[in-house]
This record gives sequence, structure tokens and C-alpha cells, in this order.
Amino acid sequence: MTTDASDEWKRWHEHRVAAVSAPYGPLALTGTYWLGDHPDGRLPDIPGRWTADGDAVLLTAAGTDGLTVDGRPLDGEVRLTADPGPASAARVAHGERRLVVLVREGLWGVRDFDPGAPARRAFRGIAATPYDPRWSVPGRFTPYVTGRRSVRVPNADGRERGLGLGGELAFELGGQELTLQVSVEDDGSLWGVFADATSGSTSYRFRFLRPAAPDAEGRTTVDFNRALLPPCAFADHFVCPFPPPGNTLAARIEAGERELR
Repeated sequence: MTTDASDEWKRWHEHRVAAVSAPYGPLALTGTYWLGDHPDGRLPDIPGRWTADGDAVLLTAAGTDGLTVDGRPLDGEVRLTADPGPASAARVAHGERRLVVLVREGLWGVRDFDPGAPARRAFRGIAATPYDPRWSVPGRFTPYVTGRRSVRVPNADGRERGLGLGGELAFELGGQELTLQVSVEDDGSLWGVFADATSGSTSYRFRFLRPAAPDAEGRTTVDFNRALLPPCAFADHFVCPFPPPGNTLAARIEAGERELR
């Protein structure tokens, strides 16, 4: 069983390395620009004029700007909503670059993904601790009685934003009873942002954890072998949330992804 789990972890790790180093993976992000910071609609090194227009972004460009929308050259105006899928599927492109429209708490922005980004060329892999069954333990999720709640937390870009939380995940690790406040994804799976006693020394300053959807009794597996580096570990232009109150563990989590090589 341990061998099977170890082999599965190796496949998971290989998939992660491939995903983050893909042409439009997180290493390709070269900028995130909030339209409110650019009232003239001109974004650094991005053609066209981008302005917030109620529930959308209005993009104005001439044919000579070289922008395409849905694969066709843009010469005029187009209203854009937030791109729901991966960066590779963004509607707006400039050559090989993909310009992703996003919205956070009602504020519109544009992300620039470039396959030729220096960080992508310099990438040498993810330092991760090999699988150890001691770091995979049973957990129990208890939703908040009051339902989903939002807490304000600092983000990696220095701004504070709301983080939606759905309940508490309890588990035992090395004889310690521990808890994490976690979010519930649309598919029922859980997502937590945590720090531990290794954070900022032998691992990145915080990491993500994504346990599977709990069963009807709230049971799931807490597997720190699959602790993830957040996107902002790969590019400074992501707006990752820091751990909410209660999610900084005193334990040393010597498992999972630790840092970039």
C-alpha cells in the first residue's frame, strides 16, 4: 500500500512540475495590472486601451496594435468579462502572450502571461520531500453553524481582501490535535492556506492544502505530502491570500512542496 501511495505521489509531483512549467502556467505570469491604477486605460507594455465599464472591461484597439480576440484581429471595441478558464484559453492575445481579464471584489484587472518569461526559462523544478505515510492522516470537516464566513487577510501583493471560509478541518499529527479553517470549493473539495514552523526557513512562507471532498460524516484525508506552493511562489504578480487566523501551525510540516529549486 505504501509503495502504491509513493508511486502515485511521484506521478502527482511530475504532473505538478509539468503544469507549473507549461507555456501558460504560473511561471509565465509577467504582470497583474489593476485598471483602477491606470485611469488612462494604458497598461505597461500592453497595447490597446483597457477601461472598467460596469460589469465588464471595455477594450479599444486599432488593427495595428496586434491584439486578437477569439483568434480574430481587433480593430475597434469589445466588451470583455472575466476569463473563467486557464490562461491558455484567454480571449485576448498579443502574439504568443495571453491577456487574462480578472475581477476581485469588484475591481477589474488584466494579467499578462508570456511563454518567454524569464522565470519560466530559469525554472529548475520544485523541491519536495519524498512521500512519507506519516504525513497522511484522517481528518474530519465540520462546517460552520452560521454557514460560510469571510475574513479579511493580507494578500501577497500587499492589499487586504476577503477570504471565504466554510468550516474547520480537525486532525491529529504526531500526537498533536490540530485544526485548519478551510474553504469549500464548488465540487465539495476543501482548500486551506496554512503556515507552519518550517515556513520562511526550510519551506516557503505559506502553502496550500487541497483535501478531497468529505463524505457524509465529514471524513476526509489530510495529506501534507501534497502540500502545494502557492502561485505567488512562482511569480510575484499573483495575489495569494496569507493564512487566516488559526492557520499557522506550531508543528513542523516537513512534507510536500517546499520551495523552488
